[in-house]
Amino acid sequence: MSQPLDPITVEIVANALRSITDETFIALMKSAYSTNIKERHDHSTAIMDKHGRLVTQATPSLPLHITSLAAVMRILLEKHGDTLAEGDIFVANDPHVAGGTHLPDVILLMPVFYQGELAGFVGNLAHHADIGGMAAGSMSGGMSEIYQEGLRIPVVRLFKQGELQEELFELLLLNVRIPEERRGDYYAQIAACRLGARRLIELFDTRSVELVTAIFADIIDRTAQRMRDAIRTIPDGTYQFEDCLDSDGLGTTDIVIALEVTVSGDQIRFDFSGTAKQMPGNLNTTMNACQASVSYALKALLDPEIPNSQGVLDSMEIYAEPGSVINAVFPAPVAARAHTSQRIVDVVLGALSKAIPDRVVAAANGANTTAVFSGIDPRTGQPYVYLETLGGGVGGRPMKDGKDGVQAHCTNTSNLPVEAIEMEYPLLVEEYSLVTDSGGAGKYRGGLGLRRVVRPLDHACTFDGVGERFRHQPWGLFGGHAGGSGRFLLEANDGQPATLNEKTGEVKINGRHRVIIETPGAGGYGAPRERAADALASDEDSGKFTPGYLGEHYPQHTGK
Repeated sequence: MSQPLDPITVEIVANALRSITDETFIALMKSAYSTNIKERHDHSTAIMDKHGRLVTQATPSLPLHITSLAAVMRILLEKHGDTLAEGDIFVANDPHVAGGTHLPDVILLMPVFYQGELAGFVGNLAHHADIGGMAAGSMSGGMSEIYQEGLRIPVVRLFKQGELQEELFELLLLNVRIPEERRGDYYAQIAACRLGARRLIELFDTRSVELVTAIFADIIDRTAQRMRDAIRTIPDGTYQFEDCLDSDGLGTTDIVIALEVTVSGDQIRFDFSGTAKQMPGNLNTTMNACQASVSYALKALLDPEIPNSQGVLDSMEIYAEPGSVINAVFPAPVAARAHTSQRIVDVVLGALSKAIPDRVVAAANGANTTAVFSGIDPRTGQPYVYLETLGGGVGGRPMKDGKDGVQAHCTNTSNLPVEAIEMEYPLLVEEYSLVTDSGGAGKYRGGLGLRRVVRPLDHACTFDGVGERFRHQPWGLFGGHAGGSGRFLLEANDGQPATLNEKTGEVKINGRHRVIIETPGAGGYGAPRERAADALASDEDSGKFTPGYLGEHYPQHTGK
């Protein structure tokens, strides 16, 4: 546009765009079939400009999804940019050829035309509870190549000029477990795309396509400038940190992620040289997931209110050696990549704690503890797959305690309610609680992990768990102590609980067994001796910490 943009109009239109993504997010959630989407909200929605740049992402969306949508857009335009038509909808998921981060995250993108001209794109990403492969839920530990993890989808047309490509859709559904549930989730994603396109066209009608698309660019530019201004608040210097993943499930242990952060004015560089090579097991990440994790951490530290857009992604430089665990190359398996993404966040926080200690939190649970139960539902005779990633503790903060039992950092999904589990699946949740004494001691304590005890009802089934921070505890900051580790236990009616490996593989269980899942806590912030007496009294009164733990970690605590 030749005229300068009015800031009030820009803000009104920017809020209208966020409203569109939020509405499509809710529409997808309310129309999905699987608990992973309709209850846990493991999905995201977004608007992109005609060049494929991310303009805005729905407020409740997952930060980990930001780069998937942007990366798939680039490949879509490279492959199909000259043949786009009204009514097209594209589908993709593959991390090696389509820009995804792991196969269960299926992405749908729809070009939006206005008066015959391409004006932008709407899209969404939803984590499907199963995408095929060697194990139910497609998230099992120990898978050694991408082919074992499920159906690989390049960027292809699912709808061509408004017509569903039936044979392609049949192929997608044939290669997954619980195809009717998958069909319902796909329909929810399709409906969300079409709703977003209608709302965007309505905005063009109201404000003009020239104005709205000019504001697309302005949002991206202003976000990038705001991020650069925030980077200037970090003292110039070089800051280092490293941490470890427990294992990949196939024999590789103590997997180092090393980081050096260099800040100069409004420039910041994240150099992961020294990080371990990619693993045989599936905790690898592609560069897209690494970028999303770093972007989340920097935005959370500097200016959490900045909207997710291309401007956030473009405001930093990231280097990770190709073939490393955080920039893995084909045919690396990546299903459990969220665990590694959490560790990337941890090392960014650890490095920048030396530069901006008043903004950084201690290590959170540092995991994406995954539990999958699968079998035949005796009530219906039909197969089922119950997938959940469970939260844990959030690290102690500069001014307050960490949160208990929630998803942390870049995977901000909800915990699945017990009522939803027991209604949908033939499972009994015997206990749902916090893990006593799992929050690291400190002036501000770390959050507690979650404990779930699950028993199958009237049938045999399979349990498959993937955990992290089972050995390398979430660290504390500035004298704070480490948080508690996670663990998987299997208990028979007549015996003591047996400890399972943190990457269990498939374990056969029946109604005589109880699976006990305990997620990690989080580290404390500041010296425990500085914790206030009333806070310690509250810790004991709440039952979250035992008198023995408090006496051991807080020398000033005298008990009741």
